[in-house]
Order: sequence, then structure tokens, then C-alpha cells
Amino acid sequence: MSSTVQKNKTWPVIFGIVGVIVIILPFFTGPYVQSIGRTVITYMILAISWDMLIRSGQLSFGLAGFFGLGSYAAVLSAVNLHFNPFVSILFAAVVAGLMAFLVGAVVLRLRGMYFAITTLALGEIFRIIIHNWTSVTGGPNGKLLPKLAFDGASIPTYAMMVVFALVIIALSEYFKRSKIHYALTAIRDNEIVAKSSGINIYKYLLIAFTVTAAIQGAAGAGFAQLYGFVTPESSFNANYTLIPLAMALLGGMYSTWGPVIGAVLLGVLGEFLKLYIPYGHLVVYGIIIILVLLFMPQGIVGMAGKLLKKGESHE
Repeated sequence: MSSTVQKNKTWPVIFGIVGVIVIILPFFTGPYVQSIGRTVITYMILAISWDMLIRSGQLSFGLAGFFGLGSYAAVLSAVNLHFNPFVSILFAAVVAGLMAFLVGAVVLRLRGMYFAITTLALGEIFRIIIHNWTSVTGGPNGKLLPKLAFDGASIPTYAMMVVFALVIIALSEYFKRSKIHYALTAIRDNEIVAKSSGINIYKYLLIAFTVTAAIQGAAGAGFAQLYGFVTPESSFNANYTLIPLAMALLGGMYSTWGPVIGAVLLGVLGEFLKLYIPYGHLVVYGIIIILVLLFMPQGIVGMAGKLLKKGESHE
């Protein structure tokens, strides 16, 4: 018994030490590694936000849509309203969250693939509107930011993304420990039973959809503040949906740490593969996801938990 308790205390310490090293290491490297770190953190934030909604059983393909919407909201507010970078990120989160609230009020009546396809179409609708609203958005050429966050300095912008990620991790953990988590889990398991238990299904799904869309919008705004431009093709790229999904699946769904671990592993591996097989890294992503779904459907965190419990049962 005492050895089991010791193990339970040891693993979080090991994960914590490894996590701190991963976060701190880029501060002592060059701009290239810090740039990779910022990209990985952006995908990590998207992966966590996707996981927060899938805990309700609702599969969303709308990440790229809200990411692009947030990036444009940040750039247009900075250009036209002269918002500073941080206010523009908050403004983008509000715009994406408000849009999700309005759209969710209608589409959250749908379930399963109907909801998933609707969110995918939503992102495409956003892209087409922005692509053709040339007088406001710049059309296919996009818009440039007049001033980047921290003037584009590498270390402060990496630190900004680290703080952003820590806030989202804390928010995800709050979700996991609040009554929202229990309501979403009950909805995922059996909606009829959840409803008969007095859970307001529509209300909790709308909260989760709005909050996660606001996070995705803020992530898009942060990305725009890092690179200084937006275009319909780059800001609404399908990679902002597919890669976070792959990261969450690899790390393990229904937890905060699964998407975090998946983002670090797949993000670093992807950057390494790009050096040797440009664009081919996406094929490797696909192969990894197929293997994970076939042999490790619970992801790395789920598999580690199983092995830990198995080891405890033998003691």
C-alpha cells in the first residue's frame, strides 16, 4: 500500500519536472527553437480546447473557423480601432465566443456527425465571407498588423504564449473539477439519463461551445500578433483543425494532460520531419493517428494509466 502511494506521488513529480524543463529550455536557445515552441503551444491550446468540448460527446471540426475569425478580429481591431496587442487578443476572444454563442443557439440541437459537419461548414462560411469582403478584410491579400506584440521580440513573445498556455491548462483543469465536467460527462454517456437527472443539456453544451470557441479565437489572435499578417488561406487553414485533433488523439482524450503531451510529442516530431520530408510530415501524422486508433485508442495518458493500475494490482 505504501509503495502504491509513493508511486502515485512520484509520477506527478516526474511529469512536473519534465514539463518545467520543456517550458524553460527554449529560453536558453535561439529564435528558431523559440519559434517552434510558440507554434507547438498554439496547437496545444487548440488541442486542449477541442478536448474540452469533446468531453460532452460533441465532435467539432470548427477549430480553424474560430481560429481564423479570432485572427482577423485581432488584426482589424488593431488596424481600425488602434487596440494594443493584448486588448486585441481579448477582443478576438469575445468576438469568437459571441459568434459561437449565436451559432450554437441554433446548431447545438444537432448531434453526432450532423453537428461535426455543420461546424466544418461554419469555418468555410467564415473564410468565404472574409475572402470576398475586400473593403474590410483586404480580400485574398489579407491584412498586415501595424505593430507586433513586444515588437516581435522572440523571448517575450514565447513567454507570452507560455502564460497563455498555462491559463488554458488551468481553465481546463477547472472545467474538469467543476460541476460542468460532471454535466458534460453525463451528457456524453447518456443524454436521456442526464436529462432525467435534471441536467440542462442545452445550457451546458452552449457554455462549453462558447468557451472553447473563445479560446480558439484568442489562439488565432495570438498567432496573428506573432507573425503580423492574416490571409484567408493561412488563417483558416485546415491544419488548425486536423493537427490539434491528431495531438489530442495521440495524447489521450477527456483529460487536460493528454492534449498537452500529444502536442509536445507530435509538434516536436513534426518540426523534425519537416527538415527531411517537407509536407511529408502530414502523411506521418496520418499514419500515427491510424496506429493510435487501432492499437491505443485511449492515447498515451490512457495507456499509462492502465499500465499503472495493472502494476498496482500485481502488488
